[in-house]
Amino acid sequence: MDVRRAGERYQGGDPEAGIDTRHAFSFGPHYDPENLRFGALIACNEERLAPGAGFDEHPHSHTEIVTWVVEGELTHRDSTGHETRVRPGDVQHLSAAAGVRHVERNAGTGPLTFVQMWLAPRTPGGTPSYALVPGLAGATAYPVPRAGAALRVWRPGPGERTGLPAAAYVYAHVVRGEVLLAGQALGPGDAARISPGRSLEAVGVTAAELLLWEMAP
Repeated sequence: MDVRRAGERYQGGDPEAGIDTRHAFSFGPHYDPENLRFGALIACNEERLAPGAGFDEHPHSHTEIVTWVVEGELTHRDSTGHETRVRPGDVQHLSAAAGVRHVERNAGTGPLTFVQMWLAPRTPGGTPSYALVPGLAGATAYPVPRAGAALRVWRPGPGERTGLPAAAYVYAHVVRGEVLLAGQALGPGDAARISPGRSLEAVGVTAAELLLWEMAP
């Protein structure tokens, strides 16, 4: 198990424009050949947008983009005609496929925090698609078949336990609260990369929220 702390993330964004970004993987100018991906996961970005701030229209291709809102409301618009508002507990999935453009913005009056995760598809190309799953239940896995992956959300109370998924790659990201993984305490923004063959248990220290990716080889 490889634990990466919140303070180790690469700092990005544009503070003057109200954008604060923390990258878990090699990203843009923060090139790190030893930290390019884990399984299918190639980005896990914590984004904080001030009211009115956002990302103007920009392109993506050959990427599965999954977004989890922590606080506030994310306004999304893309070139396939979707215009939605994503709220805490919703899973947004934009499959960029052969190419798509989108805009992401905090159109509200309060702060916006979200976690955006990018996965590499097994086969590039195809037709872009969009899905929004409101209020993903903790027992429900959201599959991303193009990347051979699935996302689960675990929301323990103090002392609650769960076994982590048995998969070739498991990525655990703490959204809020504190959990124990293999005896190590993880807090907000911390993550663990769990290699094949490890059977681990997670324990809630406080009320918490944990994003769990299970990925095939």
